Amino acid sequence: MKNPENNVSMSAKLMKFMLVFSFFFISVIVSASGLSEYNQTKKFTFEFKNVPLKKVLKYIEKESEYVFFYYKDVVDDSQLVNIKVADLAIKEVLNELFKKSPVSYEIKDRQILLKKKEITPISTSQQSKGKKLIQGLVKDDKGETIIGATIKVKGTTIGTTTDMDGLYNLSVPSENSILIVSYIGYATQEVKVGSRQNLIISLKEDAKTLEEVVITAYGTGQKKASMVGSVQTIRPTDLKVPAANLSTSFAGRLSGVIAVQRSGEPGADGANFWIRGVSTLGSASTSPLIIIDGIEASTTDLNALDPEVIDGFSILKDATATAMYGMRGANGVMIVTTKSGAALDKPIINFRVEGSMSEPTSIPQFVDGVTFMELYNEAVYNQPSGKEPYTQERINGVRERLNPYVFPNIDWYNELFKDRSFSEMFNFNIRGGGKKVDYFSSVSVSHESGMLKSRSKDFFSFDNNISRMRYSFQNNINAKLGKYSRLSLKLNVMLVDKRGPAQNTSELFNSVMNTNPVDAPIMFPEDGETSYIKWGVAQKSTVNPLASMVNGYSDTFQSTVIASLNFDQDLSMFVPGLKFKAMASLKNFSNSVQTRSAGWNIFSINNWVRNEDGTYDFNLTREKPEENTDLKTSSSNSGDRRIYLQAMLEYNRAFGKHDVSGLLIYNQDEYVNNNPGSDLLKALPTRRQGIAARASYAYDNKYLLEVNLGYNGSENFSKGNRWGLFPSVALGYNISEENFFTSLKDVVTRMKVRASYGLVGNGEVGGERFAYLSDVNLTGSPSFTTGIDMNTTLSGPSYRRFANNKLTWEVGKKYNVGIDLILLHRFNLTFDVFREDRSNIFQTKATIPSYTGVYGTAAYVNSAKVRNQGVDASIDFGHKFNKDFSMTFKGTFTYAHNEILKYEEAIGDYPALSRIGYSTSQQWGYIADHLFADNKEVINNPSQMLGGTVEAGDIKYINQPNKYGKYDAVIDQNDRLPIGNPTTPEIVYGFGPSLQWKGFDFSFFFQGVAKTSLFMSNLQPFGKITENKNVQTFIANDHWSPDNQNIFAAYPRLTIDPIANNSAQSTFWMRDGAFLKLKNAEIGYTYKNMRFYLRGSNLLTISKFDLWDPEQGGGNGLKYPTQRVFNLGFQMTIK
Repeated sequence: MKNPENNVSMSAKLMKFMLVFSFFFISVIVSASGLSEYNQTKKFTFEFKNVPLKKVLKYIEKESEYVFFYYKDVVDDSQLVNIKVADLAIKEVLNELFKKSPVSYEIKDRQILLKKKEITPISTSQQSKGKKLIQGLVKDDKGETIIGATIKVKGTTIGTTTDMDGLYNLSVPSENSILIVSYIGYATQEVKVGSRQNLIISLKEDAKTLEEVVITAYGTGQKKASMVGSVQTIRPTDLKVPAANLSTSFAGRLSGVIAVQRSGEPGADGANFWIRGVSTLGSASTSPLIIIDGIEASTTDLNALDPEVIDGFSILKDATATAMYGMRGANGVMIVTTKSGAALDKPIINFRVEGSMSEPTSIPQFVDGVTFMELYNEAVYNQPSGKEPYTQERINGVRERLNPYVFPNIDWYNELFKDRSFSEMFNFNIRGGGKKVDYFSSVSVSHESGMLKSRSKDFFSFDNNISRMRYSFQNNINAKLGKYSRLSLKLNVMLVDKRGPAQNTSELFNSVMNTNPVDAPIMFPEDGETSYIKWGVAQKSTVNPLASMVNGYSDTFQSTVIASLNFDQDLSMFVPGLKFKAMASLKNFSNSVQTRSAGWNIFSINNWVRNEDGTYDFNLTREKPEENTDLKTSSSNSGDRRIYLQAMLEYNRAFGKHDVSGLLIYNQDEYVNNNPGSDLLKALPTRRQGIAARASYAYDNKYLLEVNLGYNGSENFSKGNRWGLFPSVALGYNISEENFFTSLKDVVTRMKVRASYGLVGNGEVGGERFAYLSDVNLTGSPSFTTGIDMNTTLSGPSYRRFANNKLTWEVGKKYNVGIDLILLHRFNLTFDVFREDRSNIFQTKATIPSYTGVYGTAAYVNSAKVRNQGVDASIDFGHKFNKDFSMTFKGTFTYAHNEILKYEEAIGDYPALSRIGYSTSQQWGYIADHLFADNKEVINNPSQMLGGTVEAGDIKYINQPNKYGKYDAVIDQNDRLPIGNPTTPEIVYGFGPSLQWKGFDFSFFFQGVAKTSLFMSNLQPFGKITENKNVQTFIANDHWSPDNQNIFAAYPRLTIDPIANNSAQSTFWMRDGAFLKLKNAEIGYTYKNMRFYLRGSNLLTISKFDLWDPEQGGGNGLKYPTQRVFNLGFQMTIK
């Protein structure tokens, strides 16, 4: 049964959040609306005598909303003026102010451009070249200046862009030159220079066509206004965060994307992410498809991209957007395109250098040695098991630090880990070209160091601290072979060179935190007899974290090469609007690991005596046979390669008010494991081929229709089921293009509603190959001995997997309804409601009875069904309030809830054990009723048969009835219920502004998750002698004890050996996993073409859970922690 109180509480929290968000949104709309209506004549009264002209200008700006734009040479700093005005309008004031000055002006709303009355003389050298100097301003039709507008001289490579004030200057060949002025979202203008030197150019919003192009399936572009699929785009600048992995910037910034970062270890600190949650079962088939420049890529490839390299980033979410990818796009698609060159007068060079400092966001706290020993003795008292408690003499010896070998008190964390680590990054890119060939090239080098101290150098000649170098190269070249043909080569190379301890870092972190401080010193002193180090361990133990860390190192070298050759042929000479495109690509990944490690010799103290002078003598016992301490080498190699071929026909044509487009694609790819070993199936290449098509129609940019289909084959199904057809259809209606909507356009600039339905397919069966066939091990059954002399031993065959010729495609039916709004020319809102019903989900049959003799043999069937549904929304706001101050704001909200509708299971008489009706990541556990107060209550309660002897201070569970309403007298596996929320967050949101004032910029971004639970586990201290684990501080501070018989304590009674009753998953260990983080903050300053900035990430966490970073999820927190990162950088652009 589901908990209605949790639903009511979450609904209330969600309602509060939406009310606050709505209040903020409405407030900003009202404010912006008021500014846009400021269009009245302002009267001035003032008097100045013998003051600089600039002082008067600043006074006018201060006393009004007028803003002056001018170049430095227009206004003379030394010019003094006398002026007296009374109740005059701005035009009259300016006439009086400039009547004796060579300055003219132009007023547009509240913006005033100052310029010289006479044309500036052209220098002799320029006249000799026949060139003309011009300057001016580019603004929109509302008078707002446009930053970054492109001004090119038609028919040449001469060009420039407007600066932060919308101003530009340019040298043109002659008065007959024509300027081409463009900016995204505005209609391009052509302006003849003529005899003018000052050109003020006003661009109008391209409301009819909205030429902004969004990259969709197979890298094709679609105009945003005519797009009917659910596609989220993001600017590359929004992906710049102080982290080495691109995916850490996804959380809260991309609507429809669920993302969490579980680790902070260098090289493993990327985020886990899903598009619109999870719609199927099994981790092998929940990840989205990632496409980089048309090539299927891995998460590692995506994380290696620098934001400077990215030109476009799109998330395809509904069936219309993903159906063309067929089986590959079932879980959504991420499409990334990298930058290309451009025909420029001179290349644009950009470089960025950064230095970063990282520190753990939070680490679990443990008790000191004395407290540990006292708690150990308490556990011995609670659970008599023949274990000896620590003597008072030993406790006092540790407290007084009498001898570091006999009475150690080791802070293992500080022995191995630093408080912070440092990293460096450098990026250089250049963009340029001419009419025939253009290019873009980028080189990045990054270095990450870990939190480990370089302790190996204290004992050996090598340094095994984490050091990870990553080199990334991106080179894109386009060559025009003629008027209608183009050839492109894109090459991406990533190299990773990493050194670290021979032992896995996360395991090392776990062992450090789990080793108690008093049972052994780090090492014993040299005795002059042996040449090796005598590492200290507890009796009958082999655990010494420092020895594990320093006795070896591992060198990893990875290389990824992605190369693609693209050919584009315009066929408009045969059929207007027709194009042919072809691509061939190769991706090769190799991974080489060389590990050098040595044996280490361990000793423990078996007895000691105190001398009269206060010193101690002790005897050592060797805990395992003597080992050779020479470094030994082992190595491994792995890798894979993928070859992909694609051919495409694309058609785009307009017939009056009718826009028609079509797309037909054939593709095939081959994946090969470079090191399959002896596994035959791994040695066989995996091949796929498919056909995709799209047809779209738009009438007068109002009524939109799009049909897509993908036709794919899979090796996992038998003949007759091998091919799957996945169509989709979508409708759109641009209401704002209707004539009756004209009067509303000042408020609602654009309104589009859209709806889509389609099918997606999945043919991946948990990583299996040829899943419809049986898999037989010819010698897998138990052996038997036969023969005349009973000297022949044979083994019979056994089935690993049964055949199933009826196995077929997993199919998802996707529904989406959305609306796109632009309000007041400044607010861009998108809201989508989605649902997917995924049926025929692959499962291993769970009801094969054991008496058949084949229990445990896998049999794959299409038996499960999952429904995933929710909403996602985004809001973007941008406004320039005056020439000095501008603001943007971004907010996203995603809610994705899945529910199992059908499932192959055996639940007996306890329907609460059924997974049907619950999330795919729903957890089952016992309902805890606090702790037992005394042994009498234990006796009177149903017997808890979960493991161990249950006594006072242990967790008490509630007995559950069967489907007949009857209770037994036993607490066992049948008493589990679905508890808490899913472990994958169902709600992810983010919001934050970016502010610019003059050369300064400041931004921050909050990211949060809700409707998720985490479950603490493996917290039990002490244990067997080989793992006498330490005690976390929260356990020491709040646990049940004979002196503190608190049934509401945070931890049950302490015991030496773990009691399964107290570690079973239950509501006792369940915590609210929701949090709100100040995910990123940045402050920067731009001076001319240079920018200095300071960034930070994971700066603040607000959560009910405070033992470790809740984003890491459940467990005991004993893994490499997420990092708080501070980043100082410098960026420079040279044009």
